[in-house]
Amino acid sequence: MKIYHNPRCSKSRETLKLINDAGAEVEIIEYLKDIPDVAELKMILMKLNLSPKDIIRKGEAVYKEKFKNSNFNDDEWIKVMIEYPKLIERPIVIKGNTGVLGRPPENVLDLI
Repeated sequence: MKIYHNPRCSKSRETLKLINDAGAEVEIIEYLKDIPDVAELKMILMKLNLSPKDIIRKGEAVYKEKFKNSNFNDDEWIKVMIEYPKLIERPIVIKGNTGVLGRPPENVLDLI
């Protein structure tokens, strides 16, 4: 199991705690430091069964300032997420060929 984690985010910390409390083995990826590349983001999206726009944090200032009214295609949104990883919704938990957004954190229980 992998968690794309931001230790400063309470939802991310809550999700990681649920995983740890269940005794599941987890690889922690601090995606703001270890930014996923195009291939990894596409793999994540496939496992989440979501589009890039679905995992954009629309409440972030940079989104509101630069991208709010943008009509990008999926590849363009992926490039935006790589340039501004803070826009990637968190946490994301992947296990095998599936994944969930940890919002709410209890979503991760489906993978444990």
